[in-house]
Order: sequence, then structure tokens, then C-alpha cells
Amino acid sequence: MKLARRTLLPIVVLVALAGCGRSGPEITDLQRKQAAHLASEAEFAVNLRDYARAEPVLAQVVELVPDNGVHWVNLGSVRKRLGKTGAAKDAYQGALKAYEGQAKRAPTEPEPWFKQIYVLALLGRVEDARARVEKMREKFPTYRLVRVFVEEKQFDQMLADPKFKEIAL
Repeated sequence: MKLARRTLLPIVVLVALAGCGRSGPEITDLQRKQAAHLASEAEFAVNLRDYARAEPVLAQVVELVPDNGVHWVNLGSVRKRLGKTGAAKDAYQGALKAYEGQAKRAPTEPEPWFKQIYVLALLGRVEDARARVEKMREKFPTYRLVRVFVEEKQFDQMLADPKFKEIAL
């Protein structure tokens, strides 16, 4: 009987952990603080248009906090400016994954949906982004910002923005 319990306990623990929705170790407060410091350093480099300096710093940031979509988008935009389109795509896909996770953790909030739409458009997946706009409209019909976004065709305005085009794939 003791052997069965010893065998069953690890299986129960693995099943419980698999349902947590995390695919790695917990991100500590120290890691988040380190990432914030590094992100600030990268922002300074970007302001100087020193993208080559910003890229490895942002790569460290997303390694520390892979659940933060903003950092992934920043890394992708820096890589796009450096002409590293494939690496930019990888970073934007990291952002999409982070925002999808955020949407799962906060299912009643439309903000992660807006961010997913933005990243899908950055990836050049415009039809997927339009479909996500429609799903967002259906899921959040009472949210004023969602209605305004749809009614004023802000998605199309975003696609036409020269600054957006600069970093989109």
C-alpha cells in the first residue's frame, strides 16, 4: 500500500502543476525588478536610436519576465529596425503568447484583447486580427472603448499609421 502511495503522489503533483497554466518556474519579485531596471536601460538606448545596444538588453528582459508582452513588443520593434525580420517575428510571437496568457488570467478585461489585435497586426496577420476584433466586440458589447474602437475603425487607422508600418512585418 505504501508503494502505491509513493507512486501516486508524484503523478498527482504533476497533474496539479500541469493545470496551473505556467510553463516554467515562478517569476520572482527580484527578477521583475531586474527586468524593470534593464528595460529602463534599453529605453534609454532606444531614445538614442542605438538599437544595437538595446537589443541584447531587451533579450535579457524577456528572458527574466517572459510573461510581459510589452517587453516582447519592444524587442520585436528593435529587431525590426535592425533589419532582423525573423528575430522580430519571434519576439512578436512571444508578445502574442504573453497577451493570450494575460487574457486567460483576466477573462473579463478587454485590454489583453486589444494587445493581441495589435500584435497580430504587427505579425502581418491582419485577417486574424480583424477576426479577433469581431470576437472582442461580441465578448465585450458593453465596454465603451471596444465600441469606439470598432465604430471609429481605429484598427484601420492603426494599420495606416506610418510609425506602425515602421515596426510591422
